[in-house]
Amino acid sequence: MDIVERFLNYVKFDTQSSEESSVTPSTEKQLVFAKYLKEELEDVGLEDIELDDNGYLYALLPANDDNIPTIGFISHMDTSPDCSGANVAPRIVKCYEGGDIVLDAAEGIKLSPTVFPELEDYVGQDIIVTDGHTLLGADDKAGIAAIVQAMIYLKEHQEIKHGDIRIAFNPDEEIGLGAHKFDVVKFGCEWAYTMDGGAVGELEYECFNAASAKFTIKGASVHTGYAKGKMINAVRIATELQSMIPEEELPETTENYQGFYHLLSLQGNVENATMAYIIRDHDTRHFHARKAFMQEMADKLNEKYGAGTVTVVLKDQYYNMREKLEPVFHVVEIAIKAMENLGISPKVQPIRGGTDGAQLSFRGLPCPNIFAGGINFHGPYEFLPIPSMEKAMMTVVEICRLVAQYND
Repeated sequence: MDIVERFLNYVKFDTQSSEESSVTPSTEKQLVFAKYLKEELEDVGLEDIELDDNGYLYALLPANDDNIPTIGFISHMDTSPDCSGANVAPRIVKCYEGGDIVLDAAEGIKLSPTVFPELEDYVGQDIIVTDGHTLLGADDKAGIAAIVQAMIYLKEHQEIKHGDIRIAFNPDEEIGLGAHKFDVVKFGCEWAYTMDGGAVGELEYECFNAASAKFTIKGASVHTGYAKGKMINAVRIATELQSMIPEEELPETTENYQGFYHLLSLQGNVENATMAYIIRDHDTRHFHARKAFMQEMADKLNEKYGAGTVTVVLKDQYYNMREKLEPVFHVVEIAIKAMENLGISPKVQPIRGGTDGAQLSFRGLPCPNIFAGGINFHGPYEFLPIPSMEKAMMTVVEICRLVAQYND
């Protein structure tokens, strides 16, 4: 089975995670896929294979040489709650010629470089696309396929010396819980790489500091005919609160290292309203200032409408992993060198988001993020250039080869 067939088998599984769940994995269907992967890893001859009750799957490719650091590769099994992952119908566009790719002719759904100009970067390549009604699942089944195929390649090429290589596939990354029950001690690696990036060459060792903010607003409902001086409209206060957020500090107005506030949801009526935000910033000092600003907004509205009208609960989610990776920067340098050896131009950039590697790095497992090849994640316009996934696989192989030279 080649890497393309492997990937196409993986996307048959609906592994969408759920933010509404309180168990791990958050959806039973992730466990169905995990059991399939466990059997596959057994069939390809990996060892020390374990699938725990929370849906975390671990395996080992034993060393074929001595005194080489133990490293790991990690990908997540779930797909985003933002778009259906059921009944994915992938199609391979052979030797893409440029222009629009029709996904569903009957409904006029097309993948167009007019909207997604990055598509033109892949002219001449075979590309896997959707039928326009689901996501594809390259995030992160392309990463899983790359890792599994790399382990097979290394088993078949014993001339490539390597230490113990551990791999892990985890649930619930898309809802921010992928690393929460990851057994770092059991994994037993000096460092690892998440294969969860996008385009060829992406390499990330910086991410946002992240927090959530949940506002609860208490209003007072009074008959509108007699409301003067008495009514407190919780929904109107919610819109007033949102108007206090600077427009230049929203996701849709920021890029690169710029942080933001993002309103995820607003629900309510005159009596009660709730608002859920996420807060993001690469800079730790600015991150703390943003959290303080959210509290200041609540305080100002309480001064205006009365104590207890607005409450906010702030919760840190993850931190910028740069702090943990800079002291062991050889981990990043090896990945850069691996890409260069393969003729890939490394694109070292900050993640405008999160990664399991951020949380794992703060738990003692330095873990930068590497491309898996997919583009336009979390929606029906997701696509996967096949050569990109193949290069991700070879990057894993080359990293393992270079690590063997690390102690020379």
